[in-house]
Amino acid sequence: MLETLQFLATLSATLFAGAAIYINVAEHPARMALDTRGAALHWAPSYKRATWMQAPLAMVGFLCGVGAWLLGGGLVWLIAALFIGAVVPITFMVIMPTNRQLLAAGRDLQSGETRRLLDRWGRLHGIRSIASAIAATLMLWGLIAR
Repeated sequence: MLETLQFLATLSATLFAGAAIYINVAEHPARMALDTRGAALHWAPSYKRATWMQAPLAMVGFLCGVGAWLLGGGLVWLIAALFIGAVVPITFMVIMPTNRQLLAAGRDLQSGETRRLLDRWGRLHGIRSIASAIAATLMLWGLIAR
């Protein structure tokens, strides 16, 4: 059971980290190369679709990581689980206010404010990329160091 939880935690965290890093390294910079209206129009459906993939991955990574720790996997699994689990409250408390502003009805999609919000969103999303990369690295190390 321990090995299964470690595998699922690591798989979930690495998939999340890969997707998050891709967003920061490729997708969002490409989106920002568009005019502000085009970038905002692309951001909204992309954000909504990514949520359905990333939220479950974060939760599975967290729960399986905690489970691995509880079954004797070592402290590294708890620490890693806390890093991948942290992306959920980070999203709700830090990033969601910007998301709501970007999704607000009647927003002028061509405005300088929309451009600044998209820029801010990219920087804030970077926190998720870093936290998930730390989690994935710790979990991979936990698998190798056994």
